[in-house]
Amino acid sequence: MSSSRLKQATKLEDIPNIGTSIAADLRAIGILSPQQLAGRDPFATYVELSGTMEQRHDPCVLYVLMSAQHFLACGEVRRWWTFTEQGKKILADKLKREP
Repeated sequence: MSSSRLKQATKLEDIPNIGTSIAADLRAIGILSPQQLAGRDPFATYVELSGTMEQRHDPCVLYVLMSAQHFLACGEVRRWWTFTEQGKKILADKLKREP
């Protein structure tokens, strides 16, 4: 992510599609800033959120994390639901691998 985009996003809520609820969940697992989220894998973060919160999150949370990662990587703002198809493929692939 370019330094100018990181400077523009100083708190988690500055990232498109990240609202107060998801920002609070991210803070609960130690992600306090956009810089900390920038290098993380969206699926791994989704799984960590599920484990910490002791429940499986709605798959839409994965799509939001994917949209946030996309924004942090290239600066393009896309609605979270545009990642639905890609996210469903990721979830299906991961579920196939589980015993």
